[in-house]
Amino acid sequence: MSDEQRVTFGLDTFGDVTTTTDGEPVPQHQVLRDVVEQGVAADDAGVDHFSVGEHHRDDFAVSAPDVVLAAIAARTRRVTLGSAVTVLSSDDPVRVYERFATLDGISGGRAEIQVGRGSFVESFPLFGYDLADYDDLFEEKLDLLVRLRSEGPVSWTGRTRAPLDAARAWPTTERGALPVWVGVGGTPESVVRAARHGLPLMLAIIGGAPARFGPFVELYGRAVRQLHGDDAVVPPVGVHSPGFVADSDEAARDLLFPHFKANRDRIGAERGWPPMTRDDFEAEAASGALFVGSPQTVARRIADVVRTLGVQRFDLKYAHGPLPHEHLLRAVELYGTEVAPRVRALLTS
Repeated sequence: MSDEQRVTFGLDTFGDVTTTTDGEPVPQHQVLRDVVEQGVAADDAGVDHFSVGEHHRDDFAVSAPDVVLAAIAARTRRVTLGSAVTVLSSDDPVRVYERFATLDGISGGRAEIQVGRGSFVESFPLFGYDLADYDDLFEEKLDLLVRLRSEGPVSWTGRTRAPLDAARAWPTTERGALPVWVGVGGTPESVVRAARHGLPLMLAIIGGAPARFGPFVELYGRAVRQLHGDDAVVPPVGVHSPGFVADSDEAARDLLFPHFKANRDRIGAERGWPPMTRDDFEAEAASGALFVGSPQTVARRIADVVRTLGVQRFDLKYAHGPLPHEHLLRAVELYGTEVAPRVRALLTS
């Protein structure tokens, strides 16, 4: 496999509030320390990327990903550290860039930002934003964040925040710009927006057959070339999907199901979804967007998706509801030491 074709492998967590193996709730402050340990374990296992989500709810412990990532940076040397995602619509692009530029300096150039509109909306009233401005907030703030990547003076005017006149964000980075990915749930408008800005695309495939996202990958490449010229280099495309790895298929599914269901049913109750059944779970694990099983099974399914969609990165969301820290650590280890090497071998065979 050439350098251009090399697929990289990441792990994502939202810092789900867990239980002990005895079923006792773990307080959020301990969950935060556990997430740091998981990030260190990812670095030890050879994982390429470790990303932490942002939420403002009692079932997720991480509301400030950059702070958690800075703690991980101090104890790691190689793994790339990013958000999954930063809810840019309810944040300030200048502060986002400055926080992650600071992380980049601390980590020796290993920070990246992944921005999205977010699938939860708690941050909007919390920070004083109107949900009626949902689309405009993201559109304008992404435009400003892209301009800030020049790390020079920026003049900008919009409707959703105060204008800037030759303003600069500090600190600057050693490499001159931070990588920024755009996380999308799979709408043509979101894909074309990422292409317009020339930013890498992260497809959040969280249900159904991953192959159905093929048209979005094709649209992205076509839009990049139409907007930036036929000879434009198409930025990388990645996939973010849920999953879990254990020593056997049976162990992985039996360990994951009750915790996955608890998380899914809580969110489903808020959104009007029916409770998840074991049959629903097994169907997603067999051919949907849930990558759960032994290292051999998970590697085979990831390799199939990478081939089918032609993506350059795969990020596994490995933490689900109250699934205990001990099992998460084992999943991190297996993903880095067994799954990723197996996928690379399958892709070159």
